[in-house]
Amino acid sequence: MKLNERSLAFYATCDSPADNAGFLYKRGERHTAYHRRWFVLKGNMLFYFEERESREPVGVIVLEGCTVELCDSAEEFAFAIRFVGAKSRTYVLAAESQAAMESWVKSLSRASFDYMRLVVRELEKQLEEMRWGLGGGYGGCRQSPGSWKPKPLGLERSPERLPALPAIPLKENGCAVWNNAPGVDQPPDTSGCGGHDSEGNPRPPPLPPRRRASSSEAGSAGAAAAESPSTFCRLHEQYGREVAKLRQGWLERQRGPQ
Repeated sequence: MKLNERSLAFYATCDSPADNAGFLYKRGERHTAYHRRWFVLKGNMLFYFEERESREPVGVIVLEGCTVELCDSAEEFAFAIRFVGAKSRTYVLAAESQAAMESWVKSLSRASFDYMRLVVRELEKQLEEMRWGLGGGYGGCRQSPGSWKPKPLGLERSPERLPALPAIPLKENGCAVWNNAPGVDQPPDTSGCGGHDSEGNPRPPPLPPRRRASSSEAGSAGAAAAESPSTFCRLHEQYGREVAKLRQGWLERQRGPQ
């Protein structure tokens, strides 16, 4: 692994919060003497300095592929960081108190990405179990939580079971015309109500007769503007009654037979 010394030095001394920091006694690699060093833990990197005020670290230990365990040593409250491999180095450290040793062992054991990966998997498993419990087993299925997969969004019922949509009426000059289908000649309904046809489908209310403005009425825009509100009110009332009737029928069908 190649590490940039300047980047490491900056990261070790920057203002980013540390996971743990304090004095520890570090045993030398060649000499068994212990030296008091200032240690700073950031993520999976354990930096150590000669003094607390030092601007650059003396060394760094990357906490990946290692285990943290207590060990027997001449110093009290000693523990070791052991790496996997025949030629790997073992770092022996000692704290100043029992509480400090427990704090360092706990924080160093949780610093690696392998540990974080395990934590994330466990949290995902707990979240999946919570979703499974809140969903009541997703419709009574007895599948295991690990085998559950979210259903794709879409219609729950098959298309053939869906009710047929009403046909869109034809349009003439941008306006809907209900009784001008080709080949069908139906007399206009003047009863004032929509009702239903022979097949049980709701019949739309009749439209008012069309007026074609003559040449003499082309300039009388004021008279046409005076008649438009009354025509709109009649249409609004007729369509409103029909919509209310259709909504009432739909509500009764939704309730079902009592």
